[in-house]
Amino acid sequence: MLLWEALGSVLIGLAVSYGALRWLPERFGRFGSRPLALATGPGAALFGALLAHSVLGPGHVLATLGVSLGVAVALVSLLLRPSPRPRRSATV
Repeated sequence: MLLWEALGSVLIGLAVSYGALRWLPERFGRFGSRPLALATGPGAALFGALLAHSVLGPGHVLATLGVSLGVAVALVSLLLRPSPRPRRSATV
């Protein structure tokens, strides 16, 4: 059962990171590290699943995958960069 939770959480993490790159390409494009974003999603989801499985124990697959999704979304969102503000010139 733990193997399926791990595999499911990695797939959730890949979906989150790929979805973030497709949905907000301008913010990740300026960051310039697409591989970092694609690696953060599965790593964070796997960590979240391990944490949830340790706390909840076996038999809580949906809760484990839910925590995995939450951790992946939270950590991938940390890679977002704010949109640049227009610069104001001192001479204008």
